[in-house]
Amino acid sequence: MKTNRTKLQTRFDAATRFDLEPVSAVPFRGERETELEQFKNRLLRQALHSAEDAQLYAPVRRAANEAVTAAWMTPFPMLFLPALFEEKLAAVLRQSKHAQSVRARSRRILAEVI
Repeated sequence: MKTNRTKLQTRFDAATRFDLEPVSAVPFRGERETELEQFKNRLLRQALHSAEDAQLYAPVRRAANEAVTAAWMTPFPMLFLPALFEEKLAAVLRQSKHAQSVRARSRRILAEVI
């Protein structure tokens, strides 16, 4: 195998410069972040208003925060947030319903034993 090994001489004049723009590691998203947070709060208020059980408030808030975090990973967070929040909220409601069912069965079992 034959290779070319020619050395290139590089010379720069004093006037030769490279213009570099500062690059941020994370793009600034302050305004979009505020808009997304306000949108999350509107969705959260609606969900909390329709929640019948006060014990669901904390899990619903957690679901909203998780949905915002997941939405930031998408190219269009404002578009994806409602669907992500709906999925998280459905999971919270399923888990709550399951927990109520377990508590009811446990009460029946304890009533039979005692």
